[in-house]
Formats: sequence, C-alpha cells, structure tokens
Amino acid sequence: MNLADMLTFADIVHLNRIAVYYDCDCKPNSKHELIQGILTKLGSSSFFETQVKELRLSEVRFLNALLFDDRPYFSMEELIAIAKQSVENDEDAGERPRDIVTRLRSSGWLFNGSTHNTRYLYQIPSDMKERFRRVMVHDFQNGMTRVSEPSSYRDEGHLLAEDLRLFLQYMRQHEVLLNPEGAWYRRNQQQLMEHLHIAEPLLGKGGWRFGYGSSFKFYPDRMALLYDYARHSKYIEEKGDRVELTAKGEAQQELAIEDEMIQLFRFWLRLYKGAVPNLLSLVYWIGECARPWTSSESLFVHIGPLIRPFYYDTPRSVFDQRIIRMMLHLGMLRQGEHSTGPSVQMTAWGQKLAGECRLGRNDSGIRLH
Repeated sequence: MNLADMLTFADIVHLNRIAVYYDCDCKPNSKHELIQGILTKLGSSSFFETQVKELRLSEVRFLNALLFDDRPYFSMEELIAIAKQSVENDEDAGERPRDIVTRLRSSGWLFNGSTHNTRYLYQIPSDMKERFRRVMVHDFQNGMTRVSEPSSYRDEGHLLAEDLRLFLQYMRQHEVLLNPEGAWYRRNQQQLMEHLHIAEPLLGKGGWRFGYGSSFKFYPDRMALLYDYARHSKYIEEKGDRVELTAKGEAQQELAIEDEMIQLFRFWLRLYKGAVPNLLSLVYWIGECARPWTSSESLFVHIGPLIRPFYYDTPRSVFDQRIIRMMLHLGMLRQGEHSTGPSVQMTAWGQKLAGECRLGRNDSGIRLH
C-alpha cells in the first residue's frame, strides 16, 4: 500500500504523532485534516529530499535494509534486530535500536498492518520506498567521480562458469585426496590453478579466514567460491579422505554458461550475506553508480558508510575484496587503472543482475538471497 492508504488505516494517535513530527498545521481531532496535512508536507519533493538527507546514518542503514527485503511485514522483534545491525560499530553505537524504530514510526516510515492478522506487524509504504530509492540514487550518482576509459582494463566475462567446467574436468582426470585438516593438498591446488583461466596465489600460513563459506579458510577467494558452489550443487562430494565427481558433475556441461553464471551469482549472495548482510543493496547501488567509468575511491566514499566491518575485515577490505573483486570474478564489472587510482564500470551483464537486486527477486520470481 502507498502512504495515503496507510494513513487512512492509521489511528488518530499515530496520525497526530506524525503531524507533530512534521509540524503540520491541522486540527488534532480531525482525521481527514491530519491526513491531508501530512500528505501535503511529504508530497513536496524538496521537503522529502531534505528529510532523507537529514536522516542519521543508523536510520539510512535501517531503511536501506528494509528497502531490499521483500517481506511484506515485519514484527517488532525483526525491526529491532535490523536496527541493532544498523548501529553496531559506528558513531551512533550508543543509540538504542528500539529508539530508531520509534522515531521512524513517528516520522511516517513505518505503519501497523490494517488487518486482524497484521495489526501487530509493520510495513513501509511502497511509494515511500521508491522515493527513498530515487533520492539515494540521485545523491550517490552526484557524488561519483567520472573518469575516462582506461587504456587497458580487466573484464572476466563468464570465465567463472568456464573455470567451473575446467575444475570439474580436473576432478575427472585426477585423484584428489584431502589432508588431515580436510583441504586439498597444495600440489593439487597448484595443478588446478595452472588448469584455470584465472589463477590465484595459494594461501600462506597464518591469518584468520572465516565467514565467507566453509572452504574459505582453505582456498583463495575465487577457488573457495567455486568449491563451495560445486559441493552445494552436488557436482562433487567429499567421501572420507577424498573428493569425487558425482554423476551430476559429469553432466554439468549440459547447463548453459549464462545459466550457470546466474546460479553462481545467487549462490555468492547467499554465501556472503552472513558477513555482509546488506550485500544485495550494495550490489544494486554500485550497479546504479558505476554505469560509466567511475573512480573506485568515490564509490567507497559514498557507499562505504553502509558497510559494516566483519571481524578482521574493515569496511574498506569488505568493499575492495569481498564485493568489487567478486563482482569482477562474476563478470559484473570491469576494472581499470588511472593515475588517480583504480576505476570500475558495470558490464551489461552486471547491470542486468544488479537490476534484479532491486526487489530481491529475479524475473522468474525466485528469491536472489
């Protein structure tokens, strides 16, 4: 429902709270006048833009999380949990999550459901979501530093899916044993890297690696994604001290490369969302901001505040290594170098996938995350 519909169903106490928040000049005992006054205030584009720009960082993070969540309703417990994530490790850390929810209810962002079954649940007006999205996109895009096309750049296209086939081909041709820790021996890892289009240096000893899949502690980032995906898709199976190719893995080449890339993209969103809960929205914002060649630094300056640190990963390393680099591997963007630093540009393929993040669903209605 839109804001006008939700105001109609709201009780007069809630309407008065919103009217006071926006300093509307209307009679407190007239529901019709309260609704008209609120709609007049929030209907002004300039007023709405000012309100969005005056939101605290914790509130922007909170609304950003709800914007890309396709659940129609939220319980108070769910809202408080989302608000808690929005204030962790930043300047608003002393703020109570419940205060954020209360403040956004008073400002007309959150409303109770209108039926008996949803009266204790909450939702955001759909037109407020869309207007918030437009203001955010406009502000982000205005803050981007555009650069010329670099003389050379890196574009991996659909090589990730092609390397998946090469990975399974390697499995078909070699016996792969697991060491006592449950990982491939380095000899096999090195042989595989020589077999793939995109090679990565093997991991050295020491350092913490967790949070981005069960194989992340054993293998480089891209290989770990391929390995976890192959196991999740039942292309391979670990049996005791060895890894074996399954019948499904033998038949994997029957799936079109582009379809496999879509599945890899969805799997990446699921795999990384524990460490980067708002990954879906970050991919969308990058897709909107980096259509022309854009300075990576300007992207981080404006989108970085939405990124929370994850244990050993700072917001910067999450942005550079977990998002930008993996989007490069997924063929979503190309990366170049300028005298002022690295730059990126979304590919047509990347824009297609990022656009599907907008509602958290793809065209077939299957949830992406």
